[in-house]
Formats: sequence, structure tokens, C-alpha cells
Amino acid sequence: MFIPVYQPELSGNEKKYVNECLDTNWISAKGRFVKDFEKGIAEYLGVNHAVSVSNGTVALHLALMTLGIGEGDEVILPSLTYVASANAVTYTGATPVFADSLYESWQIDPADVERKITDKTKAIMVVHLYGQPCDMDAIMKIAKAHNLYVIEDCAEAFGSKYKGRCVGGFGDISAFSFYGNKTITTGEGGMVVTNDKALAERAAHIKDQGMSLEREYWHDIIGYNYRMTNICAAIGLAQLEQADDFIARKIQVADWYKTYLKDTPVECPPEVQDTKNTYWMFSVLLPKADQRDALRAALKEAGIETRPLFHPIHWMPMYEQRELSLKVAEDLGMRGINLPSWPGLTEEQVKYICEQIRKFYQ
Repeated sequence: MFIPVYQPELSGNEKKYVNECLDTNWISAKGRFVKDFEKGIAEYLGVNHAVSVSNGTVALHLALMTLGIGEGDEVILPSLTYVASANAVTYTGATPVFADSLYESWQIDPADVERKITDKTKAIMVVHLYGQPCDMDAIMKIAKAHNLYVIEDCAEAFGSKYKGRCVGGFGDISAFSFYGNKTITTGEGGMVVTNDKALAERAAHIKDQGMSLEREYWHDIIGYNYRMTNICAAIGLAQLEQADDFIARKIQVADWYKTYLKDTPVECPPEVQDTKNTYWMFSVLLPKADQRDALRAALKEAGIETRPLFHPIHWMPMYEQRELSLKVAEDLGMRGINLPSWPGLTEEQVKYICEQIRKFYQ
């Protein structure tokens, strides 16, 4: 038996739509699926505009460029996140400034965000880590008080909700990823979303090599080729049609984990009031950091693939700030494990995984 940490579900119209691309020769960045997918994402999330791109990191970079973030600016973001969040800031010439997390949600600490604001701060980037929304009321209040932009990194939180609204519609601009292990996938792909028409038009302009809308093949800015292909969009549209089912099944997987991990030493992710966690990854905390490698090895021996929680970025060589003390992010990063979390996981498989964890602690 082998249970992967994640695998996509491709049981809908993916093949039908991709074959339509092949049959009609619309395989690159033009074709009906690109626009249909953008429209579908905007409607699903309840936002006004969606601009498709080639991957999630590109979505973050494009969002930052669209806001005019650049050299001399600072962007505050959590240290406990995937490195792409910080890399995208660095691509613009701006400086990532790392904030701590909260134990009660594993998300960015608004109080630490406020402490990190300087006269160079231009934006706050929140990351809805592992599907759990951040405290957007607190973040937006801080941003308004200090006249800062808010970028939402929603790569891991498609369909997650804060006070009844999907994440991605709270900040000035937001980024999604549709990599193969995300809740819905295009293989590689991403989306920039916003409620601001001017920002959406600017993002679309930059991502298409700065192509003028008024003059054919006239480029009036330095742009980028960040376009999504029609084939990727076709897969994405088929995935979007199944999104509610995928999310419901992932929440069911999380509920099984919570049931079968009761009375074990591991700690399940916190439940946060007024939020809907879509559990991109179901993650647990171990009692001690020095148990993680041993437990992962034992699970691997039992045919179960796992991942560590993200390492805090301020410990990584290119961003290293060892003098920076972010105690919660560091503790979570050292004690956390991601368990298999895909929609097709069965109750028997979850029960088996939990039995192996229980066996490790006996």
C-alpha cells in the first residue's frame, strides 16, 4: 500500500475539454476556456475581476507589480509560508519583512504586523496557510490606519471563507495557485483577482508583454509573458465544476482525522470561529520537534507519504535573519507534519494512517 500526500482528481470533464482544445487547434493562450475559466473563478469567489496566469508564483509577482511595489518598499508577510511568497516580493526589488504567527490559527499575527510597520512599508501580504483564513478584519483595520495595500496569497485556500465570504475578495488584490496539488488544478497555473477594474486592466496589460489594447503589436511598457494556456484553462474549468464536491470531501477527510486522532499526543489544526477551513493539507503538531523525522520515517515504512510544515523563511540562506525571534512560527515549523489530504482519500485509509501514528506513540 502507498498513500501519497496528495494527488489530483481528474474524473470530470477534463479530458473532454482538453480534447476540444486539440480538435480545434486552440492550445495556447487564446481560446474559449481562458475567458470561461476567468469568468467562472470570479463568479465562484464573488469578485469582480480575474486574470489568469501561468502559475501561482507569477500570480503573486503580477499582483505586486500591479500595485507598483518596487525597490525601496517593504512588504510584511508571515515567515511561516511557502518561499514563493517572499520570492515574489524580492523579484520586484522590494524587501520582505517577516512577521510571526498565532498559535490559535497558525496564521499571521496582526499585532506583530503592526510592530513591523516602518515608513518604507507599502503593503501587507497575508497567506491563508493550509486553507485556514487569516484574521482579515484585524489586517484590513491596520492597513487602513497606515494607508497600506493588502495582498492575499490564497494559493492554499481556494474556497475558504472568512465570515461567510471567500478569501481573495478582502484585500486590494489576491493570488491563487492551481498547481497539481491544489484544491483545484490546471497542472500549472494561477489567477490574480481583484474588485478594482483599473488594477485588473493593469494586471492583464503587464502579463501580456505590455501589449497595447489600441494598437496591434504595439508595446508601451515592459511586460511579461505570464499567460495561461487554453489547455490549462480547460482543465481548470472542469475542476471548477467539481470544486464544491472536492472541498466537501476534504472537510470530511479532516473530520475523520480529528475522530481517529483523538486521545493521541498529536495536536490537530485549530478550529477558528467565523471561518471555513478547506484543509488544503491536514497538518498536525507533534509534542516534540525531535519526534518528527522518526515519525515520518515510520509512516514512510508503512507506505504513507508526508511533508514537514513549511520551514520559517527567515531561517533560509537567502533570507537568513537568525537574530530575528519569531517563536510561534519557529515552533510550528519544527513540530508540524502534513498528512495525506486529497479528496479521494477513504475513511479506511485515514483510519490506517491514524493507527500508524498511534502505534508510533505506544
